[in-house]
Amino acid sequence: MRSAGIHHITAIAGDPQRNLDFYSETLGLRLVKRTVNFDDPGSYHFYFGDNIGRPGTIITFFPWPGARRGTRGSGQVTTVSFAVPHNSMAFWKEQLRANHVIAEEIAGRFGSNALRFLDPDGLQLELVVIPSEVERSRRGIFKAPSTGSFDSAQDDKIFGFAAPTLEVRKPEKTENLLTEILGFEFVAEENNRRRFRGSGSNPSSEIDLVSSEAGFGQIAVGTVHHIAFRAADDDEQLRVREQLVARGLNVTPVIDRQYFHSIYFREPNGILFEIATDGPGFLIDEPADALGETLKLPSVYEPKRDEIERVLPTIHLRHSAA
Repeated sequence: MRSAGIHHITAIAGDPQRNLDFYSETLGLRLVKRTVNFDDPGSYHFYFGDNIGRPGTIITFFPWPGARRGTRGSGQVTTVSFAVPHNSMAFWKEQLRANHVIAEEIAGRFGSNALRFLDPDGLQLELVVIPSEVERSRRGIFKAPSTGSFDSAQDDKIFGFAAPTLEVRKPEKTENLLTEILGFEFVAEENNRRRFRGSGSNPSSEIDLVSSEAGFGQIAVGTVHHIAFRAADDDEQLRVREQLVARGLNVTPVIDRQYFHSIYFREPNGILFEIATDGPGFLIDEPADALGETLKLPSVYEPKRDEIERVLPTIHLRHSAA
């Protein structure tokens, strides 16, 4: 396998309305799918991304109102990073300040500046400035909502993921899996941070491994549940599954997630990894101009739609997602 990089990252949130407002209004991502947790249909599953939810732009959430806060630590994706244009730092500083978000500027990591901050549930995020040549390759892909409180030129908007931070006790074990099975290659090192890149040319093809002696994190509200890597198609996914099983890892069967097919396993340091296919994508049950506007359910849950809708918390879209 030669993965093109990150497919999506899934985290746990608290209040669904607060989560929806922050990612669509403050960060300007598009709600591309509103569905339920397929394993727990009494809770939402929100997908945010670019205008059609392309792989490499998708952050998803399980909002669990009233659940306890988690803690960051080793064996986790501890920071979710997004790529922003090279000339957008001033805009993002003001955007975050205007929304009462306290941000810390990080200078010069692998040559790129970043803003670090927390979302309303304590999930650690970064906006990473990307080089102008990479920016040009991404221009025109992202389309954020044009109305509501998020109002900026196209030149300021998030392009998708930049390298997330994975903290592990024994980085060589995770590194071997990334390079020998998933097809990532080592490209740079800075202090105790090592960067790896998949086959893609976008920032979403990169991940950072950090060696950490911290205690193990606790997965709950404000933490990442799992990270998913891209498989081009079902055949590639099955081939990599065979290799993972041969290495002695406990891998799930292929699971149909409606918008992609998935397998899951824990890498040697305990982070939950997913391999997800690029297709079929989010346009299979909604047109592009109406993504995220209605609750979508897998066919197995359609007969229980009325019951599910009664249980789910009421939410309000602040504006059209198109």
